[in-house]
Order: sequence, then structure tokens, then C-alpha cells
Amino acid sequence: MSSLSVIIPTLDEAARIAAAVASVRARLPQAEIIVADGGSQDGTAAAAAQAGARVVAAPRGRGPQCIAGAAAANGELLLFLHADTELPANAAAVLAEQFARPTVRIGTFRLKFDEAGWFLRASAWCSRLDSVFTRFGDQGIAIRRDFYDELGGFPPWPLFEDVELLRRARRVTRVWSFPAQVTTSARRFRRHGPWRQQFRNGGLVLRYLLGASPERLAAEYRPEPAAASR
Repeated sequence: MSSLSVIIPTLDEAARIAAAVASVRARLPQAEIIVADGGSQDGTAAAAAQAGARVVAAPRGRGPQCIAGAAAANGELLLFLHADTELPANAAAVLAEQFARPTVRIGTFRLKFDEAGWFLRASAWCSRLDSVFTRFGDQGIAIRRDFYDELGGFPPWPLFEDVELLRRARRVTRVWSFPAQVTTSARRFRRHGPWRQQFRNGGLVLRYLLGASPERLAAEYRPEPAAASR
């Protein structure tokens, strides 16, 4: 597999970032790990550095943070991963197999939540389908560096930067679904309720597609100061 950089955008994730870095290191031992921190006030940057990640400071917002992380990365393959998303044990083998094919330029893992329940299982199953309503950054986005540059990278948005990058990619290639699951936190579903959160997510995506600004939508989606992840 080509050289790999894993980029993790963070905001006040001190409680989990060391474990997140350790998990990536265990699954992708040869990867460069970059934590792009958006001005955390809880010691996230120090914890990430102590865990062995390279830390870069970035303007707050997942789009700007991903941009900063990519700019600092040396890998020919970039993997954008949320701090509350854990890679599968076979991540290295899956990525190597997928990107050994020249036709694979970008893809995401399938999704699993860290909480049981039929609704969350059904929602997670839909992540293997490719649409603006079913593919997001919490699945992990892996992309060849040259293709990332060709697309112009992420937009500098605080929300739906992942949706926009995937939309740009679909115009010129297939967005692949890798045959393995990442496990992501269901903390927002626990906080707001699974049905309510999922309908809220869908409504925000629809408003984005109809032209609402990502900044306005982000203010509604993340009213709490420390909410950095989906």
C-alpha cells in the first residue's frame, strides 16, 4: 500500500484522543498520524502529542481542520477519521486491497454504532449505499492524495465539508464502499434520541442541498461549544 497519513480533526476530545491515536497505531502501524486541533481548551493537543501523534493547529471547524491536516500530511493516501470513530482490526489489509486497484480513488468504510438497537443497526446498514444521505465523514474517508488535490480538497466549512467532498468525487468517479465496518459513537443519538437525531440529520442535509449555508446549519447542529463530532 502507498504511504498513508491518518488525519483526525479534534475539538475538546481530551477524554478520548489518546485511545483514538493508540487504536489507529495498532491497526495502521506504518501510518503517519496527524491530529488537526481546532483550539481545544481541555488539553487535547497535549494528550495527542503524548500519544505519539503529530499535532497541527487549525482554525476551528472540521473543514478547515481537515484542510490543515492534509496540508501537513506526507502520505500518498489520506484517511480522514473522526476522533470517536474506531477502525476495524483488518483496516490495513482492507485499504491495501482496495487501493491496489487503480480504479479506486476514494471510498468509505461501512458503519457500526457503539450502541445496540434495531434503528441504529438499520441506519448503519444504509452506510453501504452511496448517496448524500448515507455517506459521511464518520465512516472514515480514504482518498488518494493526487485525487484529493484534483478535487480541490475539502471546502473550508464547519459542516457538510464531507458531503461536499464526496459530491465532487461522484462527478468523476465511483465512491467505493469498503467491505469492513468502523465503529462510531452514538453519543448524539443517545443525547437526542435515535429517531429525532436521524430526522434532524436528514433535514439538515436537505436544507444544505437547497442552498442553506453550512455556517448557519452548523450553528444549529452544534450549539454546544464542545461538540466536535457527529
